[in-house]
Amino acid sequence: MSSSFADSRFRPGLATLIILLSLVCIAVPFAPSAHAQSVVTTVDVGHYPLGVAYDPHNGEVYVANDYDATVSVISDATDSVVATVRVGYDPTGVAYDSGKGEIFVTDEGNGAVSIISDSTNTVVANVSLKFGADPITYDPNRGEMFVANEVFNTVSVISDTTNTVVANVSVGRNPVAIAYDSGTGEVFVANENDGTLSVISDANNTVVATVNVGYGPLGVAYDPSKGEVFVTNGFDNAVSIFSDTTYALIATVSVGYGPTGVAYDSGRGEIFVANEDYSTVSIISDANDTVIATVNVGTYPYAVAYDSSKGEMFVTDEDANAVTVISDAPGVTTTTTSTTPTISTQPSSTATPTSTSTTSASVSTAPATTTSRTTSYSTSPTISTSTSPSTSTTPTATVTTTTTSTESSGSAPLSGGASEMLIYGLAAVLAVVLIGAVAGLSRRRRKHDDLGESRD
Repeated sequence: MSSSFADSRFRPGLATLIILLSLVCIAVPFAPSAHAQSVVTTVDVGHYPLGVAYDPHNGEVYVANDYDATVSVISDATDSVVATVRVGYDPTGVAYDSGKGEIFVTDEGNGAVSIISDSTNTVVANVSLKFGADPITYDPNRGEMFVANEVFNTVSVISDTTNTVVANVSVGRNPVAIAYDSGTGEVFVANENDGTLSVISDANNTVVATVNVGYGPLGVAYDPSKGEVFVTNGFDNAVSIFSDTTYALIATVSVGYGPTGVAYDSGRGEIFVANEDYSTVSIISDANDTVIATVNVGTYPYAVAYDSSKGEMFVTDEDANAVTVISDAPGVTTTTTSTTPTISTQPSSTATPTSTSTTSASVSTAPATTTSRTTSYSTSPTISTSTSPSTSTTPTATVTTTTTSTESSGSAPLSGGASEMLIYGLAAVLAVVLIGAVAGLSRRRRKHDDLGESRD
């Protein structure tokens, strides 16, 4: 009895095989690549940040905090909040006006646009629209802002000279994203419920084409180097790439789950896609229309803006109340920045978000990312029709932790994070157990046959 039990145990050779198999299973998803991007830092902002835009004039990034009715202003020199501006209710979309040095913020709940001067970071004007005004883009050719009204299925055109609506254009159902094409002087509007793109000519503010895209288009970006338009299809987990002259489909690229925001990196000819349900950012090369890297970020990445002076992408994380900063170049030391701004804008309004975060982020095709966060906030926004409210800010930034980044990426995203890594590990363990069981049974059978022959 004891002899048979001893014979059925794992032998040293089998134990070595188990270890080797485990190492192989774990190593496969993390094959390194020569091209990798890294998370530089995370910056705490207001509650539920959505839209984001870069101001190259001041080297600042403007973030719309939906639940706080504020806009956080981040300096790209220090990656810290330098001002907080009170705007209208439910701010969502943000766009920079290079002609006037102003930032246009759509107040979806108000059905209005707040206009912020980037020299004083105060609201200098308001434009009334309809309820549901959300995505916005700037047309430097005409000095106009195009604002999509999701509820009314229209796009309002605002002159930045008079700050008045000069046209309303009917588009598809539920327009949720918009981008300006400088090569053709056209505006591309993603209609979520139609699965289409409406193409508006800025010469006469009329729809000149309607293009079928994937299921649930949520984001649009223009690639001037290739004359292409990139559309994220939120329910297809893919990006559709179109020619901006023929409107023909060029390629479809699979990315992570729930792709939303998208932005073009002019420095490297790459497109960054926020995968909201995957906690990652997919990076597509416009040279071959393939995913060349996947970066793990916070929890729910939403919108993306490119900082051309620093070669960085700013990604809003609506759940973590933060902005993740990604370098488009490899080999960057990563840190985590915790910012607690004090807002003093109007006597009748209080918003005091206090956030403490500890983040461990890594860049790879399937790393495990652990985020521990405690956030408390008290918000009582008051809507003001004043065209020139004053804003006083006293932000303080404290670097609380140092986060190390491990970089590796494959030619395509292989997994979405720790859950898939766990699946690989469990599969490896199951395979090892099965191999051991088969080997043990085989040895026991041979032992039984040997004993039978000896009895004979």
